[in-house]
Amino acid sequence: MSIQIGDMLPLGQFQVMGESGPEFINVTEFFSSKRVIVFAVPGAFTPTCSVSHLPGFVAHANAFKEKGVDDIVCLSVNDVFVMDAWGKANNAENIVMAADGLAELTKSMGLELDISAAKMGIRSRRYAMLVDNGIVTQLWLDEPGEFNVSSAEYVLSLI
Repeated sequence: MSIQIGDMLPLGQFQVMGESGPEFINVTEFFSSKRVIVFAVPGAFTPTCSVSHLPGFVAHANAFKEKGVDDIVCLSVNDVFVMDAWGKANNAENIVMAADGLAELTKSMGLELDISAAKMGIRSRRYAMLVDNGIVTQLWLDEPGEFNVSSAEYVLSLI
């Protein structure tokens, strides 16, 4: 069963690239006393993720801030080096590029996607969520293979 509206984010961590290398970020601490948009993609540098999903949040980052969003997190089951490179390639300096390399956080939320048949392994489903002080207040979950309700434009229209 996947995480639902009203649920607290699970205990866990993700990685980001810091000034001196990879850093672990504690989920509870990061989301405490903040309003955060999290969007997840099946994979960095993949077609829909690179052409539409991440660029939408990059383009609308200021509009999210104007609506009271403190941070925007892009989460993917990729390593921290890939997420850092993908962020730099897409001018995503206003987006927290979060790596969940072993899919531990993704699995703990029940949002994993097994695409082993395509030789891509366990990835994340495509979604966006609004998190207030660690609690999921909105969740937009796309069906596998689709890109609709988790787009920046759609999410922005509803918050």
